[in-house]
Amino acid sequence: MVSEHTRESAVHEAVDSGIPSALADLGALVRIPSVAFPGFDPGQLERSAEAVAELARAVGLFDTVEIRRAAVPDSDEIGAPAVVARRAAKNGRPTILLYAHHDVQPVGDDALWESPPFEPTVRDGRLYGRGAADDKAGIMAHIAALRALAQVSEDPDLGVALFFEGEEEAGSRSFAAFLAENADILRADVIVVADSGNWDARTPALTVSLRGNTRFTLRVRTLEHASHSGMFGGAVPDAMMAGVTLLSTLWDADGAVAVDGLRARNAQTPPYSEETLRDEAGLPAGVRPVGRGSILSRIWNQPSITITGTDAPSLANASNTLTPEVSFVISARVAPGQPAREAYAAIERHLRERAPWGAELQFTDADFGDAFLVDTGGWAVADARDALARGYGVDPVDIGVGGSIPFIADLVREFPSAQILVTGVEDPHSRAHSPNESLHLETFRNAVLSEALLLERLDRRVAD
Repeated sequence: MVSEHTRESAVHEAVDSGIPSALADLGALVRIPSVAFPGFDPGQLERSAEAVAELARAVGLFDTVEIRRAAVPDSDEIGAPAVVARRAAKNGRPTILLYAHHDVQPVGDDALWESPPFEPTVRDGRLYGRGAADDKAGIMAHIAALRALAQVSEDPDLGVALFFEGEEEAGSRSFAAFLAENADILRADVIVVADSGNWDARTPALTVSLRGNTRFTLRVRTLEHASHSGMFGGAVPDAMMAGVTLLSTLWDADGAVAVDGLRARNAQTPPYSEETLRDEAGLPAGVRPVGRGSILSRIWNQPSITITGTDAPSLANASNTLTPEVSFVISARVAPGQPAREAYAAIERHLRERAPWGAELQFTDADFGDAFLVDTGGWAVADARDALARGYGVDPVDIGVGGSIPFIADLVREFPSAQILVTGVEDPHSRAHSPNESLHLETFRNAVLSEALLLERLDRRVAD
């Protein structure tokens, strides 16, 4: 019988030998500008899906690898291409579903990037590029771990399914329909969602709580048409004046959310200093943090509200005019334990009750994603913690995340008996969604090793 030490050594060797090719393949994926937002070239999503499917086929483990799509509910649209694959389990072994997404955020202002966003560039131990961390690194962590498993065991008993989505950044609008239509190929005992982060570049983490979210557009209207600000200003409220006044009521003097009906979760958080916050978030010395309570409780367990966009006149188009109407995109993070629709209703009620000077309000494009709390009592969590400790050489920590992964609620609904593990390759300096997004290369290597060790362990586990 092969010893535990011998098996682990073989996994280490397989991972180390495969990291250079995994990073080269990641670089090739980063070069594809696969943005799923409206207005961007959908052909790039097709290119990205084809490239990812070819990587999956080349692993050599799967009975089937396909690119599939599903309709977007309540519309005539078809969702973005997703890559699915499956290998049947044998000899009573469990099946694991590996999730990541191949679409990326838009670049934003090119001038803020220190190197071209779709040209992978290595600097100071990090790989820079859009999608280098979120989430093409998640795809390559899965692929590299599977390559290592295939090298260690040519014909593993473990069942493996892949789901590499193509529209996560754009809201996963066809996700629930896709799950329902493809349940047979995706069904698993364990689901690994590689779309989160770690405590720091050296310390791994399992994400055990995620805030929910609701996002909507608010239109504020005060005039039937634009008017001269000199002729009528001082007597007529313009829409920007009404909007700014109204939105300011969402927070109190400390910057904490001041909306009745938004709840907080009462849970302990580990130590986390203001100095660390300033370093990781880029908070200048003269700017104070907002909110109350421990810093991590504000991020993990309390609601937040952010104005993420407006169609107000630009600086270039500014004129001495009273703006008749203006729209704002409002994004709220919802504490674990509160349904997203309930939180949205509280915010809408708050705004309607406080509309200044009789301003007309219209709410549109509401979107909802519920929070998630992981059941940490299952065997898969124990196996994952052990694999992370061995892969990183540091014991993992359980973390909450202030961001949201709304589709996890869909996974729970479709596969209620599956154990869900939320992992990732990002660290607090990855700057996902921002200019100069990057992947810490040593973290990537450790993440691949950890997942390969987990796969090898499950290949020997009899499914419960």
